[in-house]
Amino acid sequence: MKMFLSGNEAVARGAWEAGVNVVSAYPGTPSTEILENLGKYKEIYAELATNEKVGLEVAAGASFAGARALTCMKHVGLNVAADPLFSMAYIGARGGFVVVSADDPGMHSSQNEQDNRYYAKMAKIPCLEPSDSQECLEMAKLAFDLSEKFDTPVLLRLTTRISHSKGVVETGERKEHKPTGYVKDVAKNITIPAHARKMHVKVEERLKKLAEYGESFSYNKIEPGDQKLGIITSGISYQYAKDIFPTASYLKLALTFPLPGKKISEFINSADEIYVIEENDTFLEEQIKALGYKVSGKCAYEKEITGKTKIPIVGELDPTVLAKAFGLQKESPYKPLELPARPPVLCPGCPHRGVFYALNKLKLTVTGDIGCYTLGMMDPLNAMDTVVCMGGSVTAAMGLEKALGPEMAQKTVAVIGDSTFFHSGITGLVDMVYNNSKGTAIILDNRITAMTGHQENPGTGKTLQGQDAPIIELEPLVRSCGVKHVQLIDPLDLKQTEAAIKEAINNPGVSVIIAKSPCILIEKKFKPALKVDEDKCIGCKICLKLGCPAISFDKVKKKSKIDPIFCIGCEVCASLCPKQAMGHK
Repeated sequence: MKMFLSGNEAVARGAWEAGVNVVSAYPGTPSTEILENLGKYKEIYAELATNEKVGLEVAAGASFAGARALTCMKHVGLNVAADPLFSMAYIGARGGFVVVSADDPGMHSSQNEQDNRYYAKMAKIPCLEPSDSQECLEMAKLAFDLSEKFDTPVLLRLTTRISHSKGVVETGERKEHKPTGYVKDVAKNITIPAHARKMHVKVEERLKKLAEYGESFSYNKIEPGDQKLGIITSGISYQYAKDIFPTASYLKLALTFPLPGKKISEFINSADEIYVIEENDTFLEEQIKALGYKVSGKCAYEKEITGKTKIPIVGELDPTVLAKAFGLQKESPYKPLELPARPPVLCPGCPHRGVFYALNKLKLTVTGDIGCYTLGMMDPLNAMDTVVCMGGSVTAAMGLEKALGPEMAQKTVAVIGDSTFFHSGITGLVDMVYNNSKGTAIILDNRITAMTGHQENPGTGKTLQGQDAPIIELEPLVRSCGVKHVQLIDPLDLKQTEAAIKEAINNPGVSVIIAKSPCILIEKKFKPALKVDEDKCIGCKICLKLGCPAISFDKVKKKSKIDPIFCIGCEVCASLCPKQAMGHK
């Protein structure tokens, strides 16, 4: 049967066809749809893990039981899950164990551009890279077979364009896999030093076998063409290169670690000039040069060597970028649409807006976190100073206090979402309490994981597959961490919000404010749109400081105005207006 699938959908379908039994993952763009689609298959146990480390560990436990298991995450998620990944690389896989990493070249929704192929190299596990949706399905299935054949976790590495682009895919039926059961094997499953030293020897032997396997691996293939130009590439870069150099000779690699040395040698000796075309870092180029071959690619001195501009190491590749690097095309053949700029903004009625307005008004230093609330940094709210990683807001605030003294705590507030708090904020809060810190954390509890598409979390009462689940209430959880000063507020009430923040920052110990109000896109309890009474409006522009996209300013009339299409009637602007010029009449 043929289906029109994105790469993420195809990976999910391939895992299902391979008989995967257990899936555990935390959502993160560009990987989220893999988990969401796997959750639709009734034959699979699929769960939203509290973070990526938990997801990988749950999958590892399922593999111990002889089940086929998968975890998936965005590239920075593998940083969180790296600890168990490296240990599982030594332990291996009783049941097929697949780790999907979706990298984000160009940083469309991420804080960095890291290349997770290096994780395969560091952990000494195989890395598979599909180049289209069909290969996503096929390699998802193949990954389980490789995992069991070579007793290893397998890294299936996607990038944003592979994850999100769609293509026609030939699908198959599910081949059921019955877990073989747990077998006690202390020497294999417990990584104490005495065992791990022997495991390492096996890992090195496994790498040699994988490299030999790669020589005949059907997806590592030579495509003969013009012998004057040979291109070594993988993943989406293969598609871009074929657009620009349709007649060149190609070595298309799909098992990109370990590399097939003999096949590379054969290809290099068949062409006059060799280029390595890859996104992100010089992963393939470095390894091929280490084998002693002279190839060109992203080298910093490429222009001096070949007369051509180097392939950019920063940003996402596409056919136009590639053509420019080789001096074949100066401008994109596609005329860009001349549209007005539309910067990202918190939605109309977003419950986070009141908190950020108050923080801005109080001129506090705000350590931020990863979520849609990161948009609190944007003008006119301008209420965020740092964003490092998931859970990093609480610990950054603590670090500022420890470096500059307790008085800094009266000027600093950490802001974190409910899902992010469950993910990795709890440990930071415990650290604050344990180490006698003074500081304030605001948990923006909108009852959903909003940024990645409204997934459930431990505070919503639902699992990934729609089953009822216990609700982990934040207030008793925070108190159990040792926090005595806890306030529960409605962030749409600006007076209450400001008063709570003032009280919290003056508390001598650790304070937590739980700003509880559901995401407006979940409950959709919209009220009639507000209107501006132009007779009362004095053009003070105070309402514009909320940064609500429904509010604008008429420069001719010198009056504020509200777009009835955008306004959802939250009335926050009305509570702020000094002349009560905003209302339903």
